[in-house]
Amino acid sequence: MRTEILKYGRIRDIRMDRGLTQEDVAKILHVSQNTYSQYEIGTTRYPLDAVVTLAEFYGVSVDYLVGLTDEPTPYPRKKK
Repeated sequence: MRTEILKYGRIRDIRMDRGLTQEDVAKILHVSQNTYSQYEIGTTRYPLDAVVTLAEFYGVSVDYLVGLTDEPTPYPRKKK
């Protein structure tokens, strides 16, 4: 198990907490497993649309995913 602090480790942690593989999440984002792996370790920046997709999928805020807050609850959504 890795012990170093990853730049975007929260996306790895939440994925593992939900029992998902990198391949599972890569399919949701329509990217390869290798690309998703690079998102997790911070060698490739993930695009904003991927962050939004992950936040919606996991039911958390974008701020939580990128480490700006420790509160996972998303903000109230705008009414359409």
